[in-house]
Order: sequence, then C-alpha cells, then structure tokens
Amino acid sequence: MTRRIDIVEVGPRDGLQNDPANLSVAQKLEFIARLEAAGVRRMESGSFVSPKAVPKMADSPAVFAGVDRTRPTRHIALALNETGMRRAIEAKADEINFVLVASEAFGRRNQGMSPQESADMLAKCAPLAHEAGIPLTATISVAFGDPYTGDVDIAVVGSLAAQAQRAGVAELALGDTIGAATPWDVRRAIDRVRIEAPDVFLRMHFHDTRGAGLANVFAAVEAGIDVIDASCGGIGGCPFAPAATGNVATEDVVWMLERAGFETGLDLARLIETAKWLEGVLGHPVASALSRAGVFPA
Repeated sequence: MTRRIDIVEVGPRDGLQNDPANLSVAQKLEFIARLEAAGVRRMESGSFVSPKAVPKMADSPAVFAGVDRTRPTRHIALALNETGMRRAIEAKADEINFVLVASEAFGRRNQGMSPQESADMLAKCAPLAHEAGIPLTATISVAFGDPYTGDVDIAVVGSLAAQAQRAGVAELALGDTIGAATPWDVRRAIDRVRIEAPDVFLRMHFHDTRGAGLANVFAAVEAGIDVIDASCGGIGGCPFAPAATGNVATEDVVWMLERAGFETGLDLARLIETAKWLEGVLGHPVASALSRAGVFPA
C-alpha cells in the first residue's frame, strides 16, 4: 500500500500571526474554506493567547464561531496556559495544541515560563481537555535552537516529551521555530524522544529560515514520521523569534512527497491557487517555490 503522510495546515494560525497584513475574520474564513476545498482535514485555525502579545490572533473566537462545522476538518486551537485552554474549550475547538518550550530565554519572552514551568502548566491544564473530551496535542517550541542563546539541550527536549506523555498527550510535535535544524539534528531528536516518550505519536514542525525545511521533512519521513506541519504559501513566523521566517510551504511539501510516491490527500492545484490568492489579500509575495514555478510536468 502507498504510505500516507498527513499534513497539518498551520497557515491560519502560525502563518498569519506574524504577517504584516491584518486579515479580517471574513478573509480568514475564506482562507480556511479554500484550504478545506484543497482537502485539508486538520488545521490550526487560531490561538487563544494574550491579544496584547499576539494581536493578530485576537479574533480567534470569532473565527472558530464562523467555521463550517459540517465539513470534516478538525480545527485546532493553540493554548499556552489555563486561560487559553478554557477559552479554546469554550470555542469548541476540535483539538487543542499546548505549547511547551525547550529553552529559558525564548520561554520567558514567548510565554513567561521556563521549560519546566511550561511542563508544569501542561500537567495542570491537561485534565481540562480530557474532561471536555477534546483531543490534546503538544508542541515543543525551539526544540532545535533558541534565537537568543543558541543550541538547545536535547536532554531538556527529552524530559519535556516524557512529561507530555505522562500528561496524556496523544501527539507531540517537535518545533523548529527558528529554522535552525539540519536533517541530522532531526534524526537525533526523533531518536531521543522515542526513547523518552515511546507511547506518543510524533509530528514535526519546520520553518524554512535557513533553507533546510524540505531536507528536514525528508529526514523526518525517512525516520518514520507520518505527520508534518506546513503553511500554505510558506507564510508565517514567530513574533518572539527575530528573523524567523515562515513554515515549510504546504504545496512544496506536497509536491515533493507525491513525486516520491507518497499520498497526502491534498489537491496541489488548489493549494497553489490558494497561495496565489494569499498574495492578493496579504499584499506581498509568498515564499513557496510552487506558487512561482508551478508543478513539474509529469
């Protein structure tokens, strides 16, 4: 059977949170609808964080209220603390993705927590999601490097993964928030987390800041990872990570995987069309290669 690689689309959250453009709720809902039409079935549709810290996500309650619940897409909400968790539950998120942080310096700027404090917060908040019957996932941010202090101790990543497993997280993403990873780093981190948290399903989250994004996707797939985060158009970035650019572009990842014989279930032509639509509503070019070059003739 053809091996399937599932894509979690993060454009409506990670993609838009640091873009200079300010999309309306209606435009965000159109973005989401276009992605659904392209076959997206899991999507980060917003985040429930401080509106002062991330003002572009302040309208997430309205976005979740406006999505078409008759479609099969699972809408994921991001949360950092108990307040965010409760707001995500109130918004009827289909999944909640809780953020852990692998470094002190970034953690203090991003969510006001140390790595251990973020794990303690997850342990405190996880029962809320479990009681609400909402699947809980987690992402370890800056798992491959901190923009302020450099390399991250892989032992810290392993410890956070183990604590996430104890908290009942079903899926864990390793986040290359600043695009610092190489394929060899990816394999090393996956191997370590599989030792520390053997019962947790792994997902990978790559940014293409230094041009290694697709190579890192390849390394992850070769290591047996079947779920990859990506952002249509390659838009995105983190407000607390200087010079961090967008995620790997969904259409670039899909093209690479499907050329290699993997199945994604996504409509590449519609993804490219959506990336081109994004350029109009954002008012600037997007980063994806496929939106410029198109597909390679079969």
